[in-house]
Amino acid sequence: MSETRRDARNKSSRRGCGIIAAVLVVILAIGVGGAWVAWTTYEPKIREILGLSADNDYTGTGVAPEVQIIVEEGEYGDVIAQKLVDAGVTKSFDAVYRLLLADSSIVFTPGSYTLKTEMSAASAIAILSDTSNRITLKVTIPEGSVLTTTFATLSEATGIAVADFEAASVDPTVFGIPAKAPSVEGFLFPATYEFDPTQDASSIIQTMVDEMNARLDALGVEPSKRYSVVTFAALVQREAGSNTDDFAKIARVFQNRLDADWNLESDATVAYGTGNLHTVWTTDEERADAGNLYNTYVHKGLPVGPIGLPGEVALEAVLEPAEGPWFFFVPVNLKTGETKFSETTAQHGAAVQELRTWCNASAANAAYCD
Repeated sequence: MSETRRDARNKSSRRGCGIIAAVLVVILAIGVGGAWVAWTTYEPKIREILGLSADNDYTGTGVAPEVQIIVEEGEYGDVIAQKLVDAGVTKSFDAVYRLLLADSSIVFTPGSYTLKTEMSAASAIAILSDTSNRITLKVTIPEGSVLTTTFATLSEATGIAVADFEAASVDPTVFGIPAKAPSVEGFLFPATYEFDPTQDASSIIQTMVDEMNARLDALGVEPSKRYSVVTFAALVQREAGSNTDDFAKIARVFQNRLDADWNLESDATVAYGTGNLHTVWTTDEERADAGNLYNTYVHKGLPVGPIGLPGEVALEAVLEPAEGPWFFFVPVNLKTGETKFSETTAQHGAAVQELRTWCNASAANAAYCD
């Protein structure tokens, strides 16, 4: 190579470096706002000078495979733009970031979103900025559920192992539940939830406990009374069945017994203590077992802890029991849930006999009484 050509190339190289340096100096001098104006106005030329490809964006809505992008709380556009290019969703950081700078109305809601690879920056942003695209795991926990079935239902909906929920709930105080609580039983509010796939067992439990506390606060329950109210409401929930009109009456029966210093004599509490969580039927031997701390035939007052998850109706019933002189109740038709309330032992005995007659009336009825 001749000296002349070598000198020309060196001069050209030095000229290019000088231009790049000049561009950088100008960007630093005019600040971010001015730099953006310069970039949008002279992008092709700047790319040419800096040796950057002008083709920095894909077209279309993407191709397989799908990619899950998680937007964390507090993440801004630059972080999200980098996540997209790192995951192969968009072609470059610039393609996304320039659109975000140009439109300050674009906001992102934390959560998980499903996108594809090789998407245009605009189509990727459209998905991430639309909350209807957030991936949620919907699950319904019915009122009166017990903790074991609740964890099983949560596991099925979220894919998190039951063992993980059990391990996360070993210490109820972690979730703000009083130390005297035997478990988190009762403090997970039964409702329909939409959980984020990023939530773990502990986070899900905390969400449900927070919902219970929010409901109690709305009902005017002081924090110091939460434990007794939830324990009482769980008892009413399990004893009342499906007829919501009876909740306040059943709450009155138990309140009358507490006021008169009677044992509550709830078969539901006895059954819970024996581990027979699928039924409220008990035997004479089970009702006589003082070793069962949930046995309200033997131990006075409310049970040592909630025996299920009470819903709003049960909470309201405990806070405002119906007016009435009743000390007894018994369902006389287990299919319809019809229940009779009595003031005296004789009246209650007659109602119990009515239940027995109903159970013996047919094989279909008997199936409810097993």
